[in-house]
Order: sequence, then C-alpha cells, then structure tokens
Amino acid sequence: MDRLESMAVFVKAVDLGSFAAAAVALDLSGPMVGKHVRFLEDRLGVRLLNRTTRRQSLTDFGRAYYERCRLVLAEADAADAFADQFSEPRGKLRVTMPAHFGRHCVTPVLLRLAQQYPMLELDLSLSDRFADLAEDGYDLAIRTGDLDDKAGVIARRVARQGMIVCAAPSYLRIHGEPRQIEDLADHQAIVYRRLGQVVQPWLFAREGQPAQEIMPTGRLRLDDLDAIADAATDGMGLAWLPYWLIRERIRTGALVALLPDEPRYLYDCYALWLKTPHLPLKVRLAVDALAAALPKSMA
Repeated sequence: MDRLESMAVFVKAVDLGSFAAAAVALDLSGPMVGKHVRFLEDRLGVRLLNRTTRRQSLTDFGRAYYERCRLVLAEADAADAFADQFSEPRGKLRVTMPAHFGRHCVTPVLLRLAQQYPMLELDLSLSDRFADLAEDGYDLAIRTGDLDDKAGVIARRVARQGMIVCAAPSYLRIHGEPRQIEDLADHQAIVYRRLGQVVQPWLFAREGQPAQEIMPTGRLRLDDLDAIADAATDGMGLAWLPYWLIRERIRTGALVALLPDEPRYLYDCYALWLKTPHLPLKVRLAVDALAAALPKSMA
C-alpha cells in the first residue's frame, strides 16, 4: 500500500470519528479503511487506535502520529499546489449544489470548464439536501441565501440573484394588480416550500434597514421553481421568483413583473470549500469561472 495514502485514510478516520464515515467520505469500503490503518500499525509496530464495536480512540502514540501525519499531508498538498502553477487541472472535482439553481446556472459553467480542460473529471450532485463538505467528501458546495457560520469552511460570493413578484395577465385581469407591498395580502400566492421546512417569507429590500418580510398565503405549495413559474403563467396566483428564471416569460408577456418601484431583493449565491493551506487548482479555477459567469446570467 502507498504510505501517504494510508496516512490520509488514517487522518480522515480520526477526523470523522469512525471507519464508516471515512469510507463514505473517501469512497472506499469500510474494510479497506481498516486495511490502511492496519498497514500503518504493522509498519510501525505499534497500535494507533483502540477500537471497539461502539467507539474508537487514539492511543498516546497514535495521537502524536496523527499530528505528524497532518503535517506531512499538508506539505504534500503544498507540493501539489506548487506543481499546479505549471500544469492544468486534473482529477475528480466533486461539487454539490441546489437542484434547480445548479441545473440552470452552475452546471453549464462547470461543463464549459470540463471542455476546456480534458484531464478534469466532474462529479456533480444536484440536490436540495445540504451535504457536508468533510463528511461527504465534496471539493466544493454551492449555496444560496444566508449561510450558517461553520469553522474550517471558506465562502466566496459568486453571484446575487434578484427576486421579483410576478403574475400572468389572466390572473391580473380577474384579481387586479397589487400597487404596493401591503396589497399582496389580498392575493393568492404560489408558495415555495421544501419538504419538511417551514414556508419562507418573501423579502423586500430596505436601504439601511432589515428586509421587509411578507408571509405568502395560498393553496398551492410547490418545491420546484420551474413548476411555480408554470403555475403562475397559468394564472394560478402571484409568485416570487428569481428574475433570471422568468426573464424570457416576462419578455414575451407570459408573465408581468409587479411592484416595479420596489428594488429587487438580492439573494446571495456562494461557493464554499474546506479551509486548506493551498487551494487545489481545480477548485480555484471552478470558483473563478463561477464568479465570472454567474453574475452575467443573473442580470
């Protein structure tokens, strides 16, 4: 076995607290994680971990060896980063992103990057489940909206998507057009709601103040933005959607942008990655490509 690879597996098993978690993060089998750790123990002639069916803990030597392994791996990453300056990105880039935003906005940018660099592999997950970068083994995560503070994670804003209220002409002919935010309470809303989550308010920007919140009410609750746009186009109610999603429908008159005097609330879009002394070239290029391309598609 490769000693450096076994060190990396050992460190991951310690960081995540179990062989099973390390196996998932590294895309290995549980027994293979155990083989890497035993390889190191046999080579060193000393036990690194005390293991039972319920828990694992470092031995005194294992704790000291773990710290040394982290230093060795950091130096190896630094060497790879130095080589990156003279090469092109290669290997697997694992990215997790929200399903809808990822499919329409993020994936096209990453596919163009893969076309540009033939040695780059893409492993993309489009899901509204919030994956953990460390535990699930992702190089990069794309998030929209407010972020939770999390130690060891770096975030860079790569775009802002403006939100607008819209409706079909057929709906407005029957129910009238809201002229101010307070009028929204008199209308049926098509509500976005993820499974198991509470309904999120519609937000309206206020200069120098917190955003004004309006809780939408209506008999339609959907967890897909395209479906909400379709329902709004069919005259089923008002919708609060990203402008980039409905731009073409507004241009053709299928939907009407409402409250034109209200500034659009801007939802931030972030790229997140684990803090590391040297950011891999494939991750840096992906983040730069997203930061360059996404604002243009949001306008």
